[in-house]
Amino acid sequence: MFLAIGVTALLGAGVTAGVLFCVAISLVPGFMTLPPNEYIDAHRLFGRYFDRVMPPLVVTTTVLVVVLACTTDSTGRRAALIAGAVCLLGVSVVSQSRNVPINRRVKRLTAVPDDWEDPRTAWRNWHALRTVFALLGLVLTAAGVVTG
Repeated sequence: MFLAIGVTALLGAGVTAGVLFCVAISLVPGFMTLPPNEYIDAHRLFGRYFDRVMPPLVVTTTVLVVVLACTTDSTGRRAALIAGAVCLLGVSVVSQSRNVPINRRVKRLTAVPDDWEDPRTAWRNWHALRTVFALLGLVLTAAGVVTG
């Protein structure tokens, strides 16, 4: 059972890290170069499905990693898995408390307001942090699943 849950957790952690890494190296640089009006349209278009898929994926993966940590007898595995779960929790916390509020503000816009305060730099920085959490979560989860 540990192996089946472990493979599923690794799949979730891998997809999470992969999606966030892909956004970091492709969408973020592209968004940073667009004029504000084009950025608003692009953000609305490209972010539409991430918001539906990523939160449940990250939460489910975090729960699976916690289950693995609770079911292993190995102290080394448990430590790696707990650290992996904390990193995945970090992805959720940063996403929900920082990136999602910015996303909602941008998606509500229909035009660039006169008092435009460009959120892209803050969004990029928070995204970089959650990407690091996701990559560390993947590595630590993998260490917890494959070590003896």
